[in-house]
Amino acid sequence: MAKLTVNDLDVSGKRVFVRVDYNVPMEEKDGQMVVNDSTRIKETLPTLELLAKKGAKIILAAHLGRPKGQREATMSLKPVAKVLSEMIKKPVAFVDDCVGEQVELAVSKLNPGDILLLENVRYYNQEEENNPEFAAKLAANADVYVNDAFGAAHRAHASTEGIATAIVKKGGKAVAGLLMERELKFLGDELENASRPFVVILGGAKVSDKIKVIDTLLDKADTILIGGAMAYTFKLAEGLKVGQSLVEPDKVEVARAAVEKAKKKNVQFLIPSDNVVATPFKTDKLNKKGKPVIELQNPRVNAEKNIPDSEEGVDIGPATAKTYAEVISKAKTVLWNGPMGIFEDPRFAEGTFAVARAVVEATQKNGAKSIIGGGDSVKAINKAKLGDKVTFMSTGGGASLEFLEGKMLPGVAALSDK
Repeated sequence: MAKLTVNDLDVSGKRVFVRVDYNVPMEEKDGQMVVNDSTRIKETLPTLELLAKKGAKIILAAHLGRPKGQREATMSLKPVAKVLSEMIKKPVAFVDDCVGEQVELAVSKLNPGDILLLENVRYYNQEEENNPEFAAKLAANADVYVNDAFGAAHRAHASTEGIATAIVKKGGKAVAGLLMERELKFLGDELENASRPFVVILGGAKVSDKIKVIDTLLDKADTILIGGAMAYTFKLAEGLKVGQSLVEPDKVEVARAAVEKAKKKNVQFLIPSDNVVATPFKTDKLNKKGKPVIELQNPRVNAEKNIPDSEEGVDIGPATAKTYAEVISKAKTVLWNGPMGIFEDPRFAEGTFAVARAVVEATQKNGAKSIIGGGDSVKAINKAKLGDKVTFMSTGGGASLEFLEGKMLPGVAALSDK
């Protein structure tokens, strides 16, 4: 999948439209919206610094939240301009729109090396519709298109796919940024030619979310370790009892088929031998969606394969964590996507943290390549304060999963080939 990158172009004096993923967590403080996690902004700095050094006039576009075509003040990207300016140590101009005369005027004032951030592209419904006229308006102020937003590359939207097509049509190039290049390298090339043993760790809530990934990775991996709530569907497929645990009964056959495929492919396929369980207790409180709040009480280790009828599985148990750590310690390539339990609650985080420590140890001591496949896995490894000790952490949630399934992402397909 050799795509042109920012390294392949002369952009001196050119207007370069860069799609970034600045869909960052925000909160209100003293009546102002502020960024409370700048990781995604930080990840784009190498691309922006390179373009500025090459003398590009940089125009940044991103979405924030789901404003559904309306101007939502809480979803403005203006606070992001301030944070980016502090991080890149130079002024970042901001314009209160993403198309039209206001943008045209702001772009005309840019000098080589300058940076301009446009307002939230999702203030227009035409963005998510991938409207060709809207894409042409975005492209009107640019000579070159750069996609550095891997986390949005699985969407065929105007700023991820339509504009690339429009710029190529008028003789420009559509290329990958440095972050996009790294994502494609680690989630693509490195896993396609993985050093062995290749161990895959999959967690999260649903088998249905991961089954295509499991199916694809069964053709590549030596071992697959299963955790999270989806492990209980696999337990159900083995005829075991899962108590009150979150399961997908309609996916039991799918789980069974995955286990059968693993046997045929001679892939070691492990599900938890023990679990941390808790008793769900319905309270009188209601959550934001008006549903009863369930409190989990009396957490304890259940060493049996079956989970008692009154209990809910909430994490892998210590014996499973030890077994998984031993397998991970022998790996030369590790891919991890999805937590082992409800890691947001400190009582149920140990399984996820134990796996995180094992992945880091394999990386630091044995030279394994460790790739964290985005989403909650990244949150979990950061919560364990180990994020800087793995080889690569993907910035994509849904995009990572779709790419690992073997799908061609629209935002990548639209880029110019080498």
